[in-house]
Amino acid sequence: MKKLLVSIAMIFLVSLGAFAQQQRRGERPDPEARAKMMTDRMAEELGLNEEQKAKILEINLANAQKRKAAMESQRADREALKEEMKKQDEQIKEVLTEEQRKKWEELKETRRSRGPKGGQIEDREEFRKRRGGNL
Repeated sequence: MKKLLVSIAMIFLVSLGAFAQQQRRGERPDPEARAKMMTDRMAEELGLNEEQKAKILEINLANAQKRKAAMESQRADREALKEEMKKQDEQIKEVLTEEQRKKWEELKETRRSRGPKGGQIEDREEFRKRRGGNL
């Protein structure tokens, strides 16, 4: 009976943590709401008067709007870059033979699976050879 209660409590705690994480992944508040929350937190922690609070709200709002615009610009740039990369890939595939295309796809998949750093070199000697010297 005791084990059952402990098990139920553990399941409850794990599910509660998962639920809390899902809540955070939702939509981000708009710049006005973010600026207001930040200003309210500063007012509480720093003991701001109403005049200070109003000025800081203006500053926070302006910066929140700039950040949102910058994020949207970056998102658009990323999408444009993805499209350019797709076009490049299609142009390359037009030049290659069927066998070369298959090999090209395999090479791309290998690179993707290695991650951003290109994989780890386990052997110190191999590392030295690649670097061209003794380290």
